[in-house]
Amino acid sequence: MPQPEIVFAPSPDVTVLLNALLDKLERRMARSFPPGEEEPMRRAVKVLLEEIHLPGYTSQMDPSPRQVANEQLQALERLGRLRLTWQAGEEAHLLAAVALLPGQAALLYPLVGRVPLAALRSRLEAQLLGDRFRFSAGDWRYRAIQHVLARLKVNQSPGPFNLADPDFNQDLLIGLAALSQLEEETPFRVFSVRTFNDSKRFEALRKAMARLARLGQPEWRRLPEDELLRELHLVANPGYLLLSGAWTLVDADGGALDLAGFCPSVGVPAVQAMHVQDVGVNAAGVLCIENATTFHTAAGHPSLQHMALLCLAGNPSPACRRLLSCLDAGLPEDVPLYVWADLDYGGFNILAQLRRQVGPRCRPFRMDIETLEAYARFARPLSQEDRRNLERLSRRPELGDVRPVMQHMLRRGIKLEQEAVAF
Repeated sequence: MPQPEIVFAPSPDVTVLLNALLDKLERRMARSFPPGEEEPMRRAVKVLLEEIHLPGYTSQMDPSPRQVANEQLQALERLGRLRLTWQAGEEAHLLAAVALLPGQAALLYPLVGRVPLAALRSRLEAQLLGDRFRFSAGDWRYRAIQHVLARLKVNQSPGPFNLADPDFNQDLLIGLAALSQLEEETPFRVFSVRTFNDSKRFEALRKAMARLARLGQPEWRRLPEDELLRELHLVANPGYLLLSGAWTLVDADGGALDLAGFCPSVGVPAVQAMHVQDVGVNAAGVLCIENATTFHTAAGHPSLQHMALLCLAGNPSPACRRLLSCLDAGLPEDVPLYVWADLDYGGFNILAQLRRQVGPRCRPFRMDIETLEAYARFARPLSQEDRRNLERLSRRPELGDVRPVMQHMLRRGIKLEQEAVAF
């Protein structure tokens, strides 16, 4: 039997009320029923007018918005869509509550120009399944999409994808696929033009891409956004590696770049560093320094003149790791490769990362109990998150030699930045 036609466009107040009812209905469906089980909706969904903002309906100056809303809501009640509850003594004048009757929601969605949440979820699920094949099962992008699909199945938020914006979702998927073409640092605007023919489009997608990367790659979850995107070869502007000392870089054509004459330091483009084939040093040792401030203080300092220095600039970038891997491959065994980072979770995580991705010979420099205690007056307290992260990191097998330092930090409840340590 055909449903009676609704011949009016809902007023602003009625639109707000109907959307509030549909919001409440969708929250109930998401919360109360497991995936795959149909929502029977045996109970009405009720909204109290005092719970929502209806300036037109409650106006003391102009009664017409209230009168129009009452007429439209009464019409919906007569059609069996809603049940109205009036304030005591205010029948047909002031509403107390509006309830959506069971089985009537589907007829209200088109009235307010809204697509059911279940349909939006199905559309996004189809979109993700249609693009998932682009990535192998071991790819972080595949894992990220799988994570979002799993959340969709249990009616949870699919963020960073947007249920209401399929164009945003499609561009985000296109951006993920385009990452496969990047082998060196690429500025955001260049990537955006090449991928979307729009120099600004990636800016709207940047945070969403970073969120997906954190979902798909656990090691990136605590990286700042700029360092995380750098792992994907995306940067705001081309970067440089800061070096000090007698470095020699050899490119694919055999050309050698001797850096010994640059004093106190020199910047090598990260793009160039990604293409080096051989790296050597004429020094008693190599010291990798986490922070730029400490690097610039150390470069040319008399106590470190016998060392070749490299600034990691936080978590070492792919270009930085490439250079160190080439160095490690040819570095004599009697030339130590040191890592000097903050005495905190981030610093020890950098040491662990370099040992995994460059080589196990990376040794800690001034990352010991003696240094911590000598400069304890400059230490800062560990937060609860610091404690959790340190405890977890201390169990990493590649950090067995520095586990006593981390345990001491946990007992003392302190951490130390390398800028506090004097030469």
